[in-house]
Amino acid sequence: MAAKWLAKSEPSVYSIDDLKKDKKTLWTGVRNYQARNFLRDHWREGDWILFYHSNAEETGIAGLAKVSKSKSPDPTQFDSKSEYFDPKAKRETPIWYAPEVTFVRKFDEVLTLTQIKLEKKLSTMAVLKKGNRLSVQPVTDAEFNRIIEIAGVKL
Repeated sequence: MAAKWLAKSEPSVYSIDDLKKDKKTLWTGVRNYQARNFLRDHWREGDWILFYHSNAEETGIAGLAKVSKSKSPDPTQFDSKSEYFDPKAKRETPIWYAPEVTFVRKFDEVLTLTQIKLEKKLSTMAVLKKGNRLSVQPVTDAEFNRIIEIAGVKL
């Protein structure tokens, strides 16, 4: 059974519209060890992703994606011109990972953080926890299914 995840991106950096246009991308630039561990150790091909727009006018879940390739080293860690360059990372022993993500669907409307907070069935979501700024977080099947239902999406 496929796992479910919430992955945050600032739409000014990379949005659901960018993913829709590109069709797939590497999920690069994650530089938090707990989030990295999720990407490296737990993201698998076929896992579902709730694509979350953070630090935006409409903060919330903007659409769906799927993991199409797991355990890919993040190429930005080796690029000295990248803001995500890590001089400690070596090609033989990468530190950071960037799974490939494929576009599935953009929601008709962003499911806002305010709307999520109002849903009792979503009250345990990690994204609602005070101080949780993690860009990659697990989502339960029940939470995922409720979000899909609210968004009016048929899978």
